[in-house]
Amino acid sequence: MILQVAVPCPLHETFDYLPPDDGPEPRPGMRVRVPFGRRQLVGIICRVSSGSQLPHNKLRKATEILDQDPLLPEDVLALADWAARYYHHPPGEVLTATLPVALRQGKPAQATPPDWWRVTAEGRAPGAAASLSRAARQQQVLFRLLEAPDGVDAAELADLDGNWRQALTALARKGLVVRCSPPRSATGEPPGLNPEQQAAVEAINSTLGRFRALLLEGVTGSGKTEVYLAALQANLDQGRQALVLVPEIGLTPQLIRRFRRRLPGRQAVLHSGLADGERLQAWLAAGSGEADVVIGTRSALFTPLARPGLIIVDEEHDLALKQQDGFRYHARDLAAVRARQLDIPLVLGSATPSLESLHNCQQGRYQHLPLPYRAGVARPPALHLLDIRGQPLEGGLSRELLKHMEQHLDAEGQVLLFLNRRGYAPVLLCHDCGWVATCSRCDARMTWHQRDRRLRCHHCGHERRVPEQCQDCRSTDLRSLGQGTEQLEQILAARFPEVPLARIDRDSTRRKGTMEELLERAHSGEARILLGTQMLAKGHHLPAVTLVGILDCDQGLFGADFRAPERMAQLITQVAGRAGRAERAGEVLLQTHHPEHPLLQLLLREGYSRFARESLAERAAAALPPFSHLALLRAEAVDAGAPRNFLQEVREHGLQLGQTGVLLMGPVPAPMERRAGRYRAQLLLQAPDRRSLHTLLGRLVPELGKLPSARRVRWSLDVDPQEML
Repeated sequence: MILQVAVPCPLHETFDYLPPDDGPEPRPGMRVRVPFGRRQLVGIICRVSSGSQLPHNKLRKATEILDQDPLLPEDVLALADWAARYYHHPPGEVLTATLPVALRQGKPAQATPPDWWRVTAEGRAPGAAASLSRAARQQQVLFRLLEAPDGVDAAELADLDGNWRQALTALARKGLVVRCSPPRSATGEPPGLNPEQQAAVEAINSTLGRFRALLLEGVTGSGKTEVYLAALQANLDQGRQALVLVPEIGLTPQLIRRFRRRLPGRQAVLHSGLADGERLQAWLAAGSGEADVVIGTRSALFTPLARPGLIIVDEEHDLALKQQDGFRYHARDLAAVRARQLDIPLVLGSATPSLESLHNCQQGRYQHLPLPYRAGVARPPALHLLDIRGQPLEGGLSRELLKHMEQHLDAEGQVLLFLNRRGYAPVLLCHDCGWVATCSRCDARMTWHQRDRRLRCHHCGHERRVPEQCQDCRSTDLRSLGQGTEQLEQILAARFPEVPLARIDRDSTRRKGTMEELLERAHSGEARILLGTQMLAKGHHLPAVTLVGILDCDQGLFGADFRAPERMAQLITQVAGRAGRAERAGEVLLQTHHPEHPLLQLLLREGYSRFARESLAERAAAALPPFSHLALLRAEAVDAGAPRNFLQEVREHGLQLGQTGVLLMGPVPAPMERRAGRYRAQLLLQAPDRRSLHTLLGRLVPELGKLPSARRVRWSLDVDPQEML
């Protein structure tokens, strides 16, 4: 018996081992500890065969089998195998990525009872919470549990400050909370569906039990989540599990609460904000069938399911679904592969679908389910361009925008301002000589964060104190240029001192628990002015918002990446969709220096759907994806010349292989050539069909490590790249 083991290493092959002398019978999907060089590594058995190409006396014995039964079922092994071949990535690294961290480390796959807690009658008694005034953390935990009559999974408390687990134990000792079994029944009643929603639900339900990919294109506020819930309920009624992928951790808590109110059974949550043990228990609950619905970010795609029935990918256009380092997979695309392999339906949902998904609808590969109207009484917001050329700006705010803010605030509306630039100012310069603070490790300017008195590079994370004087001429007249969310927060606080404000960006939400707290203030309407970056733009239902102001919508009009206009249109549409989602009408104002730009005019005049279809026609004329297929080979090194020398060797070797139809373009410096102290270059491969591209990559990639210059660089391959940086 020979074990073919995938080992976490950068080699594009599996390794043959003899089974250990004792232990369980080896089967594919089990973990095994094996000697690898001088180390002991945890690998995964891919296959068990009766022979090896190596002589028997050259084979080493596996140290031990770590599992009694396979952890990875056949479908996950098949998905990982397909992904390793498609993305030309080492199989050991791909299979390792399918496991929670605890299992990668060789820890036992031991399930524990659900960690579910609810408040007791004593905890609900008047004065119980007030009695904890000197135990702030216990009081915080109790308040959170009081919001959930049926209790919560302890994993939902992970966003709270400090040692919430110790506080929970203390509350249990006082008899205020108790551990219990999670409820199996739903408490919320579904609302009535409009005809378009009902048609979408019926289309999805008709595919249960067979593969079909469906694109649910619904304008913001059209009730896509209600369609998901109805389809999930039908799937649960058939005794099957479902997997729901979301792009951001920030979207997960509100989705979980909504699902738990409406769906019976247990929901498991998987994302990087959980502790290793919590992720392991959710993963095991999904694999055993204990969890009926699994909700998670992109890595949850590989979660084993005992009785799979439906996969949903929410905000399918979102860039966060693409892994940008290491194993560079796209969760949306692999979700389609997994659904096909399992013969179950896949639902992709978005108000602004990717051009790739719309193209698949045009080609008949996906079924298109439109939701063209907002649900209930809500109506689409009115969109207007504000020409700010030559206009005085107060912290980036035009007088017209400020006037509209005052009107909406006076009318008890909530205002959302979008600025996709955090920090105080993007530039710090010397007024006397023009010196600009730049990153010593990147070809980038450093952003001034005034509150921390720090300069930070948003590309590599390098930071330093703000200098007292210019580093060139020693002048002390250092000034900021441009606005970030931190500066705008100060300006708004001074301009509207009586109006509560919440800033939501990566800086303001660094401390654990602050994201939940700020979103709660936003959802409740307590914060009347909301200021934020993309974190605030995605998927949040903010019924009190009546005015949205987009402070700078020009960034995507002139980007070097061919996808920049698509991303700009998606972002504008998503941000604008936060306005007017309830009874009151919404208004959206877009500040621009280019009001006559045809892309902006088309988007505002005819909406995202028409914009996307025009963009697809342009992509077809230029032979750009999805009408061609790309792979980007990147290389980096401390030495400036080494990456280009390596990629030049790769190009010459690729040309020698003579694959018809594949263009090899470059090598060229990366758009940001120096990042984190390393110089970067890239080689782009383009082909009209996937087969030609992957045939060449299949022959080329195994040879790259053997090239003479390979040892002087770090290189990576990105198949279907979403960013060209």
